Amino acid sequence: MDTAPNHLIQDLPSLERLYGDAVPASLTKEFDHIHPLYRPFIEAAPFVALATSGPGGLDCSPRGDRPGFVRVADERTVLLPDRRGNNRIDSLRNVLADPRVALLFLVPGVAEALRINGRASISIDPDLVDSFAVDGRAPRTVLVVRVESVYYQCAKSIVRSRLWDPGARIERSALPSTGTMQAAFTRGAVDAADYDAGLAERIRNQLY
Repeated sequence: MDTAPNHLIQDLPSLERLYGDAVPASLTKEFDHIHPLYRPFIEAAPFVALATSGPGGLDCSPRGDRPGFVRVADERTVLLPDRRGNNRIDSLRNVLADPRVALLFLVPGVAEALRINGRASISIDPDLVDSFAVDGRAPRTVLVVRVESVYYQCAKSIVRSRLWDPGARIERSALPSTGTMQAAFTRGAVDAADYDAGLAERIRNQLY
């Protein structure tokens, strides 16, 4: 899609004129540390999106586990275990090149989200890694995030999306299955039915 140049915002003053001043409350809610009122959101969240940037581009990765899996070490540090995945390690590659990260925490049933911006390092400290073990299986690494800003996101986007509304749910069968996609992407090398039949067991066996 092509957009006429005169329909594009191309400088900061034009953008600021269009939107006006920031809502005061959106500024007063931001801190350079984990405020005591923000800590419960982190500890209750079973899901966080991790955004990173590197030479290969941007990445936004979903991370999920039992509530509290992101550990608050102190008011300026959170710890995120790297659970088993597909070994693409896109996020970790990016962190090595550019330590800046952003985290977006979601709590089921809660309309507000919590955001953390900071700088990350990748730890293989044996004691730290082992402290995140589940069922005897420890993550390979733990992301140590030094907090630079923390603030909550208001409820509007969750309310508009009806994310937690049971009436907004769709059946998984309404979308292509993972087997269907893998069969198409591999040009038939993967059998869709076989892949889907074993998916639940593979997930169970590879959670940790």
